[in-house]
Amino acid sequence: MLIDSQQWLWLQAIAQAALFASAFVAVSALLRSLPRRRRRWPIVALRQWLRRKKVPAFVLRAFGLREGAGVTEVKERLLLESGWRIDPTLYELLRRASMLVGGLLAAFGFAAVREGWKLPGIEPVSALAAGAVIVVVWSFDRIWLESLAKVRSQRVMKEIYMLSNQLLYYNGSKMSLHAKLSRCVPFCRTIRSDFQLLLHEWYEDAEQAIRRFKRRLGTEEAYSFAETINSLRLNEHDSYYSLLRDRIQDYKEKLELARDSRKETTSYVLFVLAGIPILNTFRIFVYPWVQEGQKLFDALN
Repeated sequence: MLIDSQQWLWLQAIAQAALFASAFVAVSALLRSLPRRRRRWPIVALRQWLRRKKVPAFVLRAFGLREGAGVTEVKERLLLESGWRIDPTLYELLRRASMLVGGLLAAFGFAAVREGWKLPGIEPVSALAAGAVIVVVWSFDRIWLESLAKVRSQRVMKEIYMLSNQLLYYNGSKMSLHAKLSRCVPFCRTIRSDFQLLLHEWYEDAEQAIRRFKRRLGTEEAYSFAETINSLRLNEHDSYYSLLRDRIQDYKEKLELARDSRKETTSYVLFVLAGIPILNTFRIFVYPWVQEGQKLFDALN
C-alpha cells in the first residue's frame, strides 16, 4: 500500500507527538529525581504575596470564569489530593490559557505545513505536534490529576502505615500522645512538613490542628489516621489501639494491591515505549524506499 504526502505528514505529526511526550516524561522524571533545596524566606514571601493577589474579574470573564464559581468541587478535591495547593479558579484560568496557546500553536503549525512555510529554528510539524500535545494534555487534565492523586495517595498511605506501626509500638508507654507523635517524625518524608505543622499547632487547639492536617493531605487514609489520632487524644484506651492495628492491616493490603497494579502498569508503558523506535525507524529508513517505489510505479504508468 502506497502512502501519499498527506498521510505521510500525519504520520510525521504522530511520531513527533510521541517523541515529544516521551521527552516530556523523561525530563519530568529527571527533574523530580534531583535533590531539592530547602525553602528560603524569599520564596515563602513570594508565595504569600501571590496568594494575596487576586485575578482581575475581567480576565476571568474573558475565559468564561467567575470568582468562586468557575470550577467544580471535584476539581478542587483532585487538586488537594494531588498536593497542589493552588486556588481552583486560578488553576482553571491557567488551564484554559494554556489550551488557547496550544490551539494557536497547532493552527499555526498546520497552516505552515499546508502552505509549505519555513519557520526559523523549528519544523512546522514539530510546532503542530507540540500544540496538539498541549491541547490534549490540558483537555484530559482530570485523568492525569487522578493519576497524580493516586500516586501521592500511595505515598501518603505508605508513610501513614509506618507512622501507625510506630505509634502502635508506643502502646502502654506513659508518654503523652504529642510526645509519641513527635518521635514518629523521622519516619515521614512526603508528609513531614504537614505533620510537623500538626505538632506545632497541637497545644493551641488539638482538634482544629488535626482537622487542618487531614484537609491539607486530602486523602482517605489521612482522614482515617486523623480520626484515630483524635480518638486517642480523647481517650488512650486499648480498644483504640486495636482499631489502629486493624487499620494497619488494611493499609498493608492496599499497599500490596498498589504494588501489583504498579508492576502491571509499568509493563504496559514499556510495551508502548518500545513502539516509538519502530516509528522512528520507519520514518528514517523505510519511507525513502516507499517513496522510490512510488516514483517507479508513477513512471511505469
